[in-house]
Amino acid sequence: MVPSGAIGLLLQRALASGQPALTAEVMPPRGGDPSRSLAAAGSLRGWVHAVNVTDGSRAVMRMSSLALCRLLLDAGIEPVLQLACRDRNRIALQAELLGAHALGVRNLLCLTGDPVRAGDQPGARPVNELEAVRLLQLVQQFNGGQDPVQGELPDGPTDLFAGAAADPQSASWSGLKSRLLRKKQAGARFIQTQMVMDAEALKRFVGDLAAPLDLPVLAGVFLLKSARNAAFINRVVPGANIPQAVIDRLAAAPDPAAEGVVIAAEQVGSYLQIAQGVHLMAIKAEERIPAILQQAGLKPLALG
Repeated sequence: MVPSGAIGLLLQRALASGQPALTAEVMPPRGGDPSRSLAAAGSLRGWVHAVNVTDGSRAVMRMSSLALCRLLLDAGIEPVLQLACRDRNRIALQAELLGAHALGVRNLLCLTGDPVRAGDQPGARPVNELEAVRLLQLVQQFNGGQDPVQGELPDGPTDLFAGAAADPQSASWSGLKSRLLRKKQAGARFIQTQMVMDAEALKRFVGDLAAPLDLPVLAGVFLLKSARNAAFINRVVPGANIPQAVIDRLAAAPDPAAEGVVIAAEQVGSYLQIAQGVHLMAIKAEERIPAILQQAGLKPLALG
């Protein structure tokens, strides 16, 4: 167990100290029983500083991210609340931020959200009143004790630690640079990247864009299970670009699942030489993340 006073601070402390920061991703269930998601997060205990809970990823219905974050806190696991603008107007986003703070959730990843057409309910009506930069600005207001309508929050400022997402392999370098600057100015404290398959692209992103803005980067590492799985991700995940060489490597492996762990471990080792941390994604296979970290030469965290 993590000492109760430290929950909500492990990720912040790791990023502030300059030590390698580790996060991993868990999806809420497609239903009302959180036991599988909690077990997945439990398998990460002692290996990562915080567990990131997705919010309607790929525009697919799942349990509230905030609800699962609170359950993780109850289990002594530090969460990162993903908050997407796609499904909520500003009033709902304001309520979610204040509710997260009241429930003890401190880490936040501000997202615009995948388009509704990417999901399994393409006829749903998106909101998109705000996007990631304006959501970050809202967090900044709350952390400054400002009520966006009535001047000041009556019970003082919030203390939310907000980050943002970025894609180092974006086709538009100027657009990436401009948006990263806007996110920094809006109050982003760290950057979590999309899945990265190109170490050189990550190196350029960190060195030329993030480091000059004093933004620590968590590089996204995705566990691939097979060549078919990789091809599926390329097809359905917005922005995914898994190279054919990686797909061929998985196809040629006698045990593709084990090869996926090796590939992910290689990426962790490589990316930690470039970025301050890594963010691991292993959908429905979170229990393999400790093996990835071990193969990358990492040891369990000393949480004290």
